[in-house]
Amino acid sequence: MDEPRLNHVQCLNTRGLHRMAYWEWGDPTHPRVLVCVHGLTRQGRDFDTLARAMCQHYRVVCPDVAGRGESDWLPDPMGYVVPAYVADMVTLLARLNAQTVDWVGTSMGGLIGMGLSSLPNSPVRRLVLNDVGPRIEFGALERIGRYVGEPVTWGSFDEAADAMRLICAGFGPHTPEQWDALNRAHLKQNAQGRWVTRYDPSIAVPFKAVTPEMAAAGEAQMWQAWDRITAQTLLVRGAQSDLVTAQTAAEMSRRGPKATTVAFDGVGHAPTLIAPEQLEVVGRFLLN
Repeated sequence: MDEPRLNHVQCLNTRGLHRMAYWEWGDPTHPRVLVCVHGLTRQGRDFDTLARAMCQHYRVVCPDVAGRGESDWLPDPMGYVVPAYVADMVTLLARLNAQTVDWVGTSMGGLIGMGLSSLPNSPVRRLVLNDVGPRIEFGALERIGRYVGEPVTWGSFDEAADAMRLICAGFGPHTPEQWDALNRAHLKQNAQGRWVTRYDPSIAVPFKAVTPEMAAAGEAQMWQAWDRITAQTLLVRGAQSDLVTAQTAAEMSRRGPKATTVAFDGVGHAPTLIAPEQLEVVGRFLLN
């Protein structure tokens, strides 16, 4: 199967309902379900390579989190927060009729996975965290805050793609074809014919409101959640990541679910799980 199926599920927000899109690969009746959730400004097609590799073993589901990709934008920007995303994923799992799931979460998608995995009676069996953990370096948040939500448009796809490659340099080395696939799914033309990213700029509102004090309080809560997780857990990270340090990874391996940790050289934030060595690490963990 070369292309996924696009479906939608209705979810509740503070002012009504919104449709969350999800891309589905493989046999829709397969009892094993793998959910792959993207980072802050991205969308579910980031996982195309991983999904193609895993859809013989799973029903693979890659949602576009609210405000991204093909999903509706929220009427209240303050709804763009992890607890609300966790609630949306619970709704999605009910639609899928999934009793247990394996989870791959990149950055924000990993925070959503941690939140879901820490709940009593969580359905998450195996958890892959891609360059995220309970402690997020505030300097990395500041770096991301400098570009997220900025009202930038481009006159051509190539101009937009060049800008994306600069912003996403932390993804590490990719072939031109791989960059093209990542960018084609992430960019679109607006009504004026200008190229823009496929996310609501308002996702930046709660993100940019985070202070160092709020980040510290959130970290304490996330470590408490981490210690409640019982799923088998793998942490993959870029060896040059500014978001998850080697020290944080070591602590994640010592407490809570005692994650297995793997770092990829030449990569920052965050691995795209496209390179063969990255696919091999994740696939071996999920299927063994």
